[in-house]
Amino acid sequence: MQPGQMAYDRGITVFSPDGRLFQVEYAREAVKRGTTTAGLKYKDGVVLLIDKRISSQLIEPTSIEKIFKIDGHIGCATSGLVADARALVDYARVTSQINKVTYDEPIPVEILVKKICDYKQNYTQYGGVRPFGTALLVAGVDDTGCYLFETDPSGALMAYKASSIGAGRNIVMEMFEDHYKEGMSLDEVVMLGLKALQKATEGEGNLPTVEIGIVSTKEEFRKMNDKEVKKYLDKLEG
Repeated sequence: MQPGQMAYDRGITVFSPDGRLFQVEYAREAVKRGTTTAGLKYKDGVVLLIDKRISSQLIEPTSIEKIFKIDGHIGCATSGLVADARALVDYARVTSQINKVTYDEPIPVEILVKKICDYKQNYTQYGGVRPFGTALLVAGVDDTGCYLFETDPSGALMAYKASSIGAGRNIVMEMFEDHYKEGMSLDEVVMLGLKALQKATEGEGNLPTVEIGIVSTKEEFRKMNDKEVKKYLDKLEG
C-alpha cells in the first residue's frame, strides 16, 4: 500500500481521496481467500455446491458447516469467515420467522436478501465496527419463482442464473458462461457445478469435502445425503 493510503485504511467511515473504503475491500479479500462455492438455477429450483477444503485428515468433515437452511424455502452457502456467516444466518432466520408470525406467510426471497444486505451495509457506515468478511449465495423459491442471489460485504446484491464466490470464482464463472443453459435439469446443473469445482480446486471430487444443498418448487431446502452426493461423484469420475 502506498504511504498516502495508510491514513484511510483503518477507518471504516473514512473514504480515500479516490473514493474507496479500504476496510470493505479488505473484507472482499477475505471472501476471495475462502472456499470455492457455486450456485446454479435449474428448471424447478436452485442448487448450491461447496468444497469444504479439509486441511487435515484429523478433522471431522461433518463439523464444517458452510451450507445453512434459513427457512423452509430458503438456504444459503458461504465463503469467507464462517463465524461472520453464522451471525448473518442467525439474523436471517429471526427476520424470516418475524415475517411469518406477523404476516402468516413465508418471507419473499428478495425481501429477505435485501434485509440481510441492509444489515451488512450498516456495518460499513459506523465507527467501531468492521464489515462482515463473508459473502453469501442465497437460494430460494417463492410464489414468484426461483432465485439465486449473491451478496457482497458492502451490502450489494445481485441476482444470477449461475454464480460462484470464493477462491476459484473466476475459473468457475468461465465454465458457467461457456456451458450453462437455462432450463437445465437437476442432474445437469449438479454435474456442471461439480466439474467447475473440480477444475477450480485442481483436484478430484472427494465425498467428505463436497456438500450440496437443493431447494425446489417440489421440496423444501435440504442438504443432499452422502449417498446422493456419492452418486454424482461416481458419475464425475466415471
